[in-house]
Order: sequence, then structure tokens, then C-alpha cells
Amino acid sequence: MDYHIMDAPLNDKTVAFLATDGVEQIELTRPWKDLQGAGATLHLISLKQGKINAFHHLDKAHSFPVDKVVSEVSANDYDALVLPGGVANPDALRLDKDAVSFVKHFFNSHKPVAAICHAPWLLVEAGVIKGKTLTSFPSLQTDILNAGGTWVDEEVCNDNGLITSRNPQDLDAFCARIIEVLSED
Repeated sequence: MDYHIMDAPLNDKTVAFLATDGVEQIELTRPWKDLQGAGATLHLISLKQGKINAFHHLDKAHSFPVDKVVSEVSANDYDALVLPGGVANPDALRLDKDAVSFVKHFFNSHKPVAAICHAPWLLVEAGVIKGKTLTSFPSLQTDILNAGGTWVDEEVCNDNGLITSRNPQDLDAFCARIIEVLSED
């Protein structure tokens, strides 16, 4: 199908989604659907080849095929990074040096990073939120403050390309802000 630039404002953008087992399914699938609908090329990046298992809160949901392994990619290959939440997903990712380095590289390159729910745990681990204003699932507030960030209770926050939201109820605003920021880029 042919799109006009107004129909597919992101047709020249490639976006990395970094996730692993335990990802909150809707926080992966909804931004994926919206960004794909806006014309972006998307890659699911994970810790290993194969598939990752998503969850609906604590219940196992679907599996998703991994496109690339984080140890084999670079932020240079992408225009933006999306970090879906879920409790187990960012907790596992923050223990992986390649995942942490991948996130740091996006910040060092001044590229947009979008993180929802518990995903800012990975940002804390990467040491990239000092002086930044962001939101998250409320239980991360202390971690964010201790890492030098400012925590706000808002459906979406954009601090110079760091786009954050609290939970799945904020997905409309979260997805719209990602597309808006990438369209301006």
C-alpha cells in the first residue's frame, strides 16, 4: 500500500523495542501497532534469539519472535528506542551489560527513548536520568529520585526526547507523544 508522507510520518524511521521475558504484552503490542501504522520499521531486540514470553500482569500471555540480539546491535542503527514495562522484563534487562550499554548509547547520541511503567528501572541502571524529569509506575518513584531524576505523576512526560508514562492506561498519550517526537525529528 502506498502512503503519503502525511499518512506515514515515520516511513523513514527505524525503531528498536528492547524487551525480554516478562514484558507487559500491551506495553509492547500497542506502541508497536501505532508506530507500525505510522510507517516506522520496527525491530524487537532481546537478550537471546528465539521468542520472548509476554504477560498480562502476572498471567502468561503470547510469545513474540526476536528480530535481533542486543549484543549484536548498535544505537547507530536506530532512530529511537522503546522500552515496554512489566516487572520482570526491565529487572532482567538491567542485569545485562549489553542492554544497559545499548540504552546509554541512545542517550549519548541524543536519540528519543520512550519508557513505560517499570521500564525506567533500566534507565536508572544505565545512569541516564540525573537531572531529567520523568514518570513511571509509582513504585519506582524512590529509585528515580535516588538516581537524581525528578518524578512526576502525569500520563506522559517528555523531557527533551525522554518520553515516559505510568501504566497501560496511559498508552494513548504515550504512543501519540512518541509519534509526535519522531515526526519532528
